[in-house]
Formats: sequence, C-alpha cells, structure tokens
Amino acid sequence: FSANAIRVTRKVHHKCQGVDPTTYEYCKGRNYIYIHTHTHKMPHRPRVRCLVRQGRKERRRKARNVAAGGWIPEFLEIVEETQDTKEDDDFGEKDSGYDDWDLTMPWFGMDIGGTLTKLVYFEPKDITPDELDQEAEILRNIRRYLTKHSAYGKTGHRDAHLQMDNVEIRGRRGSLHFIRFPTSEMGNFLTLARAKGMAQLVTTVCATGGGAFKFEKDFKDQVNMKLAKFDELDALIKGILFTDLHNHNECYYWENASDITRSEKKRYDFSMPYPFILVNVGSGVSVLTVRGPDDYRRISGTSLGGGTFLGLCCLLTGCQTFEEAIQLATEGDHKKVDKLVRDIYGGDYERFGLPGDLVAASFGQMNSRERRASVSREDLANATLVTITNNIGSIARMCASNEKIDRVVFVGNFLRVNPISMKLLAFAMDYWSRGTLKALFLEHEGYFGAVGCLLQFNGEIMSGSFHNDNHESSSATGSEVE
Repeated sequence: FSANAIRVTRKVHHKCQGVDPTTYEYCKGRNYIYIHTHTHKMPHRPRVRCLVRQGRKERRRKARNVAAGGWIPEFLEIVEETQDTKEDDDFGEKDSGYDDWDLTMPWFGMDIGGTLTKLVYFEPKDITPDELDQEAEILRNIRRYLTKHSAYGKTGHRDAHLQMDNVEIRGRRGSLHFIRFPTSEMGNFLTLARAKGMAQLVTTVCATGGGAFKFEKDFKDQVNMKLAKFDELDALIKGILFTDLHNHNECYYWENASDITRSEKKRYDFSMPYPFILVNVGSGVSVLTVRGPDDYRRISGTSLGGGTFLGLCCLLTGCQTFEEAIQLATEGDHKKVDKLVRDIYGGDYERFGLPGDLVAASFGQMNSRERRASVSREDLANATLVTITNNIGSIARMCASNEKIDRVVFVGNFLRVNPISMKLLAFAMDYWSRGTLKALFLEHEGYFGAVGCLLQFNGEIMSGSFHNDNHESSSATGSEVE
C-alpha cells in the first residue's frame, strides 16, 4: 500500500446493497484519514482512496492499520493498488509500495520445494502501545499461533533452535521464525491459513521455488492470496549473505571428519566469503560459483539428490519419512552392500592411491543372493546415503577444481539432521584434494531461499550491503575460529 492511496480489502456483503457509500471521514480532531469511495452499484466492488494528512510515519502506519483493521465499513473490498497511487505523499517522501505492510499484515517468505516447503515469518518486536491497540485481532491471533507452537498439526514444525532475534528488516526490529512442512501437505496448509483468517489480511505472499508456480492457482482460489514469485537462486544467495551477517555462528566446518566418532563442529569466519562454490542439495542438486553478491552463475547440478535418497529408502526399507530414513542410515553399514576396492584387489590399490575401504561399486554386493539375504534395512539405508553423498561430493570437487576455488559451501534440507553426509562430504573434499579444499556448512541449511525472497519483497536487498568492514577476518579467504 502507498501512503497516499490504498484500496480496501473487505468482502462485499449483499446485505449492504442499500447503503449509499459516498464519503466517509474519520478525524476525531486529528484529521489524519480521509476515505472516499468512487461511484458504483452494489454489490460491485468500490474503489477506495485513503489520504493520510499527518506527516509522521507512525501516524501514517496507525491510520492505515485502522483502515485495514476494521474501521472501514464491511461492504468495501480491498483490491490491488493502481498507478494513481504511485505518487509522492503530501510530505515529500517517496513510497516504496510496501512500506506499510508491517502492521496490516504478517511478513512471510516461502520456499516451496519439490519435497519440503520452508516458511520464514518475521515477528516485529518494536510495536508501540498505540500500534498494539490498533492491531487487528486476526493479526494478533496469527502471531500468537505461529510463535507459541513448535508443531502445527502432524507435519508442520517450527525449528525453534534456529530462531534469530534482534534482526532488522525494513526499519523494524524483530525475530525470524523458521517453519517447515512437506510440500505434499500444501492443501492442509491452505486450509489452516483460511481457518486462521490469513486471507482477510494477506493479499500477497512472497514465494520462491518450483511450487510458487505449481500452487499459484491454489493460493488464489482457496485463500485469495497472490504469490509474488522470485528466482530461487537469486533468493538463495541473498538469504545466505543476510543470515550470515546477522548470525556470526552461522558458518562451520567439521574437524577430524575422517573419524565420525571424534569429529566435531568448529566455527568458521565467513565474513569475507568470495569466491566460493555453493552446492544446494534439495530434492535435486544445483552447483553455483559465487564471486560477489550479484556475481554468480549455475555451473552444474544433478538429479541425484535428497529426493533420490528418500525415494530409494522408501522403496528399499519401507520407511515413511526423511527422519526415519536418516535414523536407519545412522545404524547401518554400507560396506555390507557396496563393493569396495579391497573386494577387487584384496587390499589397497597403491599405484593410484586408492585405499582398500574405498567404494568401488555402489550396491555392488547386491548381485549376490546370499548377500541380499544377509543385509538389514539399516545397511541399505546407509548405502543409499553414501551413494548419493559420494556423487554430490564428486561433482562439487570437480567444479571447485575447474573454477580454481578452494571453499565449497553445502546448503539444503538434505543436510538437516544428517551429520553423516556432512562428515562424508567434509572428508571427501579434504582427502581427494589433499587438503586444498574445505567443505563448509551453514546452520540454517534449507531456509535461505525463503529468507531471500522475503528480503527482496520488502525492498531490503542492496548490492554489497551484507558483508561490511565491521567483520574482521585474518585472511582474504576466511579463517578458522575455534
């Protein structure tokens, strides 16, 4: 909404056909809202203009919140802003077009992936008493529901341990909450959104990922929401840079990755990140080279990603969820399933530096009936995980070598609750590069796309604004911090 003109978003009620909506004024001695409805015939949708007479930004917010929160009569309907609203306000301030969303609607960013949907919600914490008094009851209830629960139904979860506090977005300070649910449950999500009254407040939701296109019609038809779609790779990069800036413990690596029982996480200073290879592991895999906040390109990828792992595990073990598949993999031994170098050579292949316990053929033992009869579900899950991880690591190492970049950052929800794969990737990068490549990981894993599109939708993105001189680093390539 602009500071000069909005269109009101309330449903037309046929019972109001006899009302003559000419001019409505709300001043009470302050004269800060003037609303005029254009000529129309009920129950058709009227157009509404809201002029804010006082220059203080807080009063403008309050005025618009009164309008959106229920003061305007029920028979008015809010539709999208038109060109005649895109003018300077009466006090010489330019309007971004989205400045006033902070009180009239929740702030959401969605990344609708092939397997998992990620939702980021910004909760303002600097709401003034006046703003709180004027806040719509629906908005207040939505905020309470999202922030007071860690589970929503059977499949929705809020990752409370990832919550980021004291984050500034669009001049407001608050907390970022991170919520996920299976994309297959999108229908239930829309039903919940409708039940909580979100359709009465939120007219547009920012979204990225393939599902932003796939479910666009469902959002419009079921909850009257428009999806503002953003490129997922653009959103991914912006989200990573913003999150790392606001969380100094975001980036880490695995020390002693070759020994799973002894390896541990160590913080890594990522304040001077460029250049780096970015490997995004979701249902599939994309590999990007990143040389600056606006200088990046996709250089490779593979269809064998997290979706492949989960699909094969479901087929081979009968598991139902990603968490169950990972738990099975944690308890299994892939060496009972894979054919190793020593199974072929009787030991190490010294001429080419191949250790005996290196996988020579994934699932290579399963052509034997006796072997198939002896393996467990856990062994099959572990072998599947190792197969997918080894493939990703091989592609990442090749890309880093071709681009002559020595740091590889792995992100994506495949790494959620999955330290096995992280340690395998860390070991592979270090071993096969003879210590010249470093595998890095980020705490918020698969949420960066949702963060990035929320920032872009609210106009927060500015080239080069994320990593500033206040971050100190011991070298141009980053430094390890114990």
